[in-house]
Amino acid sequence: MFRYVLTAVLALSATPVFANDSIADLGTGGLILSRSDAVAMESEDLYISPEKVTVDYVFRNNTDKDVDAIVAFPMPDIEGDPNEMPAIPDGQSDNFLGFEVTIDGVAAKPQLEQKAFALGIDISADLKAQNVPFYPFGDAARAALAKLPQAVADDWVDRGLIIEDTADDGSGMKTVYVPFWQLRSTYWWRSTFPANKAVRVAHRYKPSVGGTSSVSFFYDGQFQGQYAAYKTRYCMDGTFENAIRKAAKGNPEGTPRYFENRIAYVLTTGGNWATGSIGKFKLTVDKGDPKNLVSFCGENVRKVGPTRFETAENFYPEHDVDILLLAPSGDGGSGG
Repeated sequence: MFRYVLTAVLALSATPVFANDSIADLGTGGLILSRSDAVAMESEDLYISPEKVTVDYVFRNNTDKDVDAIVAFPMPDIEGDPNEMPAIPDGQSDNFLGFEVTIDGVAAKPQLEQKAFALGIDISADLKAQNVPFYPFGDAARAALAKLPQAVADDWVDRGLIIEDTADDGSGMKTVYVPFWQLRSTYWWRSTFPANKAVRVAHRYKPSVGGTSSVSFFYDGQFQGQYAAYKTRYCMDGTFENAIRKAAKGNPEGTPRYFENRIAYVLTTGGNWATGSIGKFKLTVDKGDPKNLVSFCGENVRKVGPTRFETAENFYPEHDVDILLLAPSGDGGSGG
């Protein structure tokens, strides 16, 4: 099958971009169907904005027998590194992306499978034995680590499950144990595809929104830095570039007052349904705010609203789909 791995990067401040001036994003995918030569995907309608991702599928069983299958939604892997804190929509929940799914309009209740790894080794049993939650960034995990027997804590440090982190919590410098394991999570459910019928499956979630802090391809009054790479990756045209020049002229520093917002769709193949291809595919990009600028590569792209752009229904990207959004950091910006 084709599934989409979303990475989103949104800006936080108007200061120049440096390596430590960003928050990591999390790649997020679509649905995976267990292998079936009977169930075909008739269509896939993908909508992506900085606020939400929705995907509407139509599957059809073209045989005379019902087909039972497992459908899965892999959540992005999370690395419990305090120095590389990713952007997470819900920092205290196992369902940190707010994933929801419906089947023919009825809400499904998927099961959640979680496993934890350190140095590539499954350490799920270790966490369970000490009643430590698998989700590494929640308050519950840190509270549980504070109660570990010293011998266990020493062993976990040696094995790379946890590390010591020293920071000022407002009352002075303190050293605590923090997670250093990787969490892998998958939502899954069993679904029946009735004989000779179509089944509509829809899912939605909040994207992981990371951040960089300013435009990296135009400064000191000219295009430079990441410009050449961005030109190819995002298909920036003359209209888009003229908007950047105009914004830069309004700033004495010669830099456009915009945040960079980057969304990347990485296409991977699997072919787990009949024919291994999609009948119809449509991509809708919503730039979020009319004042934002947007640029991405696509065929027959139409502006269908103040913030929405659509590709033709017969368009299927042969390469990764990369979208560049620029959001004004202050007054100004005409949108595009």
